[in-house]
Amino acid sequence: MKTLVVASIVATAVVSGPAAGQRAGLADLRTRAEATQYRETSRYDDVMAFIRAVDAAWTAMHVTTFGYTIEGRALPLVVVGDVRDATPETVRASGKTRVFIQANIHAGEVCGKEAMLMLLRDMAGGAHAHWADSLVLLIAPIYNADGNERVLLTNRPRQHGPVAGMGQRPNAQGYDLNRDHMKLDSPEARSLVALMNAYDPHVAIDLHTTNGSRHAYHITYSPPLHPNTDSSITRLLREEWLPAVQDHLRQGRGWESYYYGNAFRPQGADAMGWYTFDHRPRFNNNYVGLRNRFAILSEAYSYATFEERVLATLTFVEGAVDFAHANAARVRTIVEAVDDRAVTGTELGLRAEFENGGPVDILMGEVDEVRNPYSGEVMLLRRDVVRAVQMNEYGAFTPTEWTRAPAAYLVPANLTGLLHKLADHGVRTMVLQRNTTLAIEEFVIDSAPQAAREFQQHRERTVFGAYRTSQQDVPAGTVIVPIDQPLGRLVFTLLEPRSDDGLANWNVLDEALEQGGPYPVLRTHRPVPGR
Repeated sequence: MKTLVVASIVATAVVSGPAAGQRAGLADLRTRAEATQYRETSRYDDVMAFIRAVDAAWTAMHVTTFGYTIEGRALPLVVVGDVRDATPETVRASGKTRVFIQANIHAGEVCGKEAMLMLLRDMAGGAHAHWADSLVLLIAPIYNADGNERVLLTNRPRQHGPVAGMGQRPNAQGYDLNRDHMKLDSPEARSLVALMNAYDPHVAIDLHTTNGSRHAYHITYSPPLHPNTDSSITRLLREEWLPAVQDHLRQGRGWESYYYGNAFRPQGADAMGWYTFDHRPRFNNNYVGLRNRFAILSEAYSYATFEERVLATLTFVEGAVDFAHANAARVRTIVEAVDDRAVTGTELGLRAEFENGGPVDILMGEVDEVRNPYSGEVMLLRRDVVRAVQMNEYGAFTPTEWTRAPAAYLVPANLTGLLHKLADHGVRTMVLQRNTTLAIEEFVIDSAPQAAREFQQHRERTVFGAYRTSQQDVPAGTVIVPIDQPLGRLVFTLLEPRSDDGLANWNVLDEALEQGGPYPVLRTHRPVPGR
């Protein structure tokens, strides 16, 4: 686990409203977006200065860092609640429900960053004080800090502002951080997962901006989409939590929202449908779901004005946190039950496809073309037009291939790259103490082709073959990875050879696979004694 460096610790643990002098200082505090009438977005130094200003005026706020970017920028984490400091030990010992809110994973999608700074200022001024009764908030307002500094007028060209430019989608290495949750190539992703291991938030909210279809929603949203996510998590989100947030946005702003999607007609399809994005856990909210935690994706509408996107995101987060506050004990109970629910012996999906949810009315809209006053390029601006179009919704996934989860995987000790990845994810392992004969399953490879095109600096690999059962002598020192642990669903997805987002897919096992022979990681359906 990475060391968390505390930048500023406020001494008192009492949650209270600010004094009159503090309120006066906060009244003049503006984000860069607000101060420029939403022409500009905050740079890294602006974010840090804003956080320090709120921290100085509010005793319930504690500031720390949770890691570093590839260029060495410290990633700020703001802890808000009835706790004496920002350490993971203190936060977890509070017994409160922990809600993590992350913004700016794509640094051209900046509305979440501005909205979270505004939320901190509003809370310091006395808003939402009741949240501290049951929650501790963990807010990371500028995750892709390096990308944030690479401001160009040409980034996200048709998005309606900020007209003075915004940062870029990838980090400084060229990685899309929202594709890096399984392979963990970037220091930012490793820092984020270290935060999740240390603070173990019950809820994670990930803030984006979408630039897809010309619909009539100010916000689209999504729960975890991987079919192996425990149904009690997705059920609460789909049946109660997200509908409550939808009502909150409609009542508070008069704006509509719906499940994330794009309206299009795939090649060979009979009609247009409303399609969500990908189920794989390389995406943040799908990854969080496989860690047995509640995950909510928010996507502000790219063609609404920058100001409307910020306000829509702020209102959406307030609604989501309101529900977490009102159902805090219930959220914790569900998470604890899912952690205790062993998946050993159950059928889990390896690959998946869209599931047809049947016809729904999707609110479609229209846009006008306007010119960016600085670049002269065309931007799109939403019109206040709403028309319902019925189409089939493809908002969830169903497995197309599955296998029975074993009791444990057996990893040769020389596969150090793979073992380091498991450790980064927080996976619990043991070491076999003596040579042992075991009934094992070994995956015999027929072929393991790589993609013709590079993606995220990898050529993804697909492993084909089948398991065969045998008795084998397993040497002492072999690393045992039990499935009976809270991260069992994630372990399965990382280590199964046919997994569509596992470590074999991301080339972590290339050296072993290129030598020929069977898949080097074995599995067994019987418990294995270890240390």
